[in-house]
Amino acid sequence: MTSKYAKTYARWKSNPEAFWAEAAREIDWFKPPQKIFDANAGVYGRWFPDATCNMCFNALDRHIDSGRGEQLALIYDSPVTNSKRTYTYNQLRDEVAAFAAVLQDFGVKKGDRIVMYMPMIPEAAIGMLACARIGAVHSVVFGGFASKELATRIDDAKPRLILAASCGIEPGRVVKYKPLLDEAISLSDFKPENIIVYQRPQETAAMTAGRDHDWQQLSDAARSVGKKAPCVEMAATDPLYILYTSGTTGIPKGVVRDTGGHMVTLKWSMKNLYGVDPGEVFFTASDVGWVVGHSYIVYGPLLHGATGILFEGKPVGTPDPGTFWRIIAEYGVVAFFTAPTAFRAIRKEDPDAAFLKKYDLSKFRTLFLAGERADPPTLQWAEQILKVPVVDHWWQTETGWCVAGNPVGLGLLPIKHGSPTVPLPGWEVQIVDEASKPLPDGTMGSIVIKLPLPPGALPTLWQNDARMRESYLEEFPGYYKTSDAGYRDADGYLYIMGRTDDIINVAGHRLSTGGMEEVLASHPDVAECAVIGAKDALKGEAPLGFLVLKAGVTRDHALIEKEVVGLVREKIGPVAAFKTAVTIDRLPKTRSGKILRGTMKKIADGDEWTMPATIDDPAIMGEIETALKGRTG
Repeated sequence: MTSKYAKTYARWKSNPEAFWAEAAREIDWFKPPQKIFDANAGVYGRWFPDATCNMCFNALDRHIDSGRGEQLALIYDSPVTNSKRTYTYNQLRDEVAAFAAVLQDFGVKKGDRIVMYMPMIPEAAIGMLACARIGAVHSVVFGGFASKELATRIDDAKPRLILAASCGIEPGRVVKYKPLLDEAISLSDFKPENIIVYQRPQETAAMTAGRDHDWQQLSDAARSVGKKAPCVEMAATDPLYILYTSGTTGIPKGVVRDTGGHMVTLKWSMKNLYGVDPGEVFFTASDVGWVVGHSYIVYGPLLHGATGILFEGKPVGTPDPGTFWRIIAEYGVVAFFTAPTAFRAIRKEDPDAAFLKKYDLSKFRTLFLAGERADPPTLQWAEQILKVPVVDHWWQTETGWCVAGNPVGLGLLPIKHGSPTVPLPGWEVQIVDEASKPLPDGTMGSIVIKLPLPPGALPTLWQNDARMRESYLEEFPGYYKTSDAGYRDADGYLYIMGRTDDIINVAGHRLSTGGMEEVLASHPDVAECAVIGAKDALKGEAPLGFLVLKAGVTRDHALIEKEVVGLVREKIGPVAAFKTAVTIDRLPKTRSGKILRGTMKKIADGDEWTMPATIDDPAIMGEIETALKGRTG
């Protein structure tokens, strides 16, 4: 199929308002938009300013009205608890409407905030959709997040109540959520009046009389008397949710997502980017605490009338590196979206893809990767074992959906390993220098996006327009600053080489740690790697590499380290000044799979550092300190 991408992108660029007006017709509005964009509203303009709508109605009720009520809406698969549950659109709507009535009984109304502190269980999605149904603004905090970080989010959002579960389940351990939540409330200045707790069988939380309430009991009671909350009419510009992302000052930034624009772009992306049709099964292995979970576990598939999967487990160890293949085979998944980190973990544990051979993936069409830079060796390995297109795509918490990708639904463009392909309609991406001057093709610089941002992107930060401008809009006037660095090739393909913080200055040469990681990852014994710029008295900064070897590698580590140093010298050149590689057992990561390079750099530089709140396993930082003793320089 010849790709319709160029024609579609040109159509958007020639008349953005007409393009988004057409996309908006895929949404059921209470009051359809007459005005598509108001350039004078908000920080940089607002989309669909006169329209009214409801996200939950579009995600559930309208599909029931059109005859999809008995189709599966959501599949819950939890290898860590050995349990599964399914919900049709009818069943999910009834659960959501009953729980939304429970929230209303607690006085929750349109515009109130609700903080959610939940694991990957169906109740997390039910809670989010219930908030959307009655116009409450949900703020999901990753379950198990540190109390101090949770407290800062409670203070900023000032929630009417908190939804929580008694625990999360990690391989081999139960993480008790309630004590962490209780401590957060003791640390916060703002004290929520009520907490609704979903008691999981693995851990019963202690409840505070008068403040804490049992989720299941409340929900059962509402259903037994037929309580159902109707969908509340919302302005398209009303906030749907707040999602906090770490700020450089330590104060979290509350990314706001508005209702109307988010629906329009998520719906558009399901077919045009992901190539999924209504009724098909779309599997996103992320967490509801992250933007990917909001966009493509909960809202995107449901808006599209597809079937989504909520997975509670890990890519390896629950119980083995074949867990993703089992799910794809068992539920007939057509498209799968996960982080490159997950595939690096699978490749490390099962380099020959022996577990894949057990499963029938005949319905599976496309693998999508995002969240970290997808290094070419991982992409090529995935292509070889799966025999389907592997599509890297690039976006951020702030953007809410994909900025650059290979639009499968419009017709696949040629894949270039190391590039997330091209900007999608809505996004005019430029590579600029410090003075905002566009750079020629092939030259690395700051990646910026011309204003206005499209529907679905953040309109502002929660109650802080000034910080929105300062964080994203001031440094490059007329543009949104992505804080990513990269370049564009002669075909218009983008290459995202890392955060601008990950571009290191070695004796005056600006070098990408992403480029070096690409070379390290190409070594046949290396499963995962990370490169940081460590302080160097002579050169200012010098690259330092960390290697995680594939399972079963028995060769001398020092020899492998010497070989990767030689590889960087050969592929990038002596200018990289790459002289040190250190073998470690595992890389420190957030629970969404991002490598914590900033903290690794502080350890290498001998600077003071604090344990990142999002770290998957704090013990890894001690391992890094031990590995670096006497090894740098």
